[in-house]
Amino acid sequence: MRLDKYLKVSRIIKRRTVANEVCSQGRVKINDRTAKPGSEVKAGDIIAIQFGDRIRQYEVLAVDDHVSKEDAAGMYREL
Repeated sequence: MRLDKYLKVSRIIKRRTVANEVCSQGRVKINDRTAKPGSEVKAGDIIAIQFGDRIRQYEVLAVDDHVSKEDAAGMYREL
């Protein structure tokens, strides 16, 4: 699954356009490598996102196309 879509479906970032912009600005890394919006995400990857002066890290647990709001938090684990 594309990175920008994963960030939206998992509700880490609320809108796909915002996720796309954050990735394009180079503020997202997958496994310590700068990621583009179209980068592939798979279970076991570590995603690091820079929000202002903080960096938040998430481990990808599942990759699903459609997830309910209640189940979205089960797609990742915050590190």
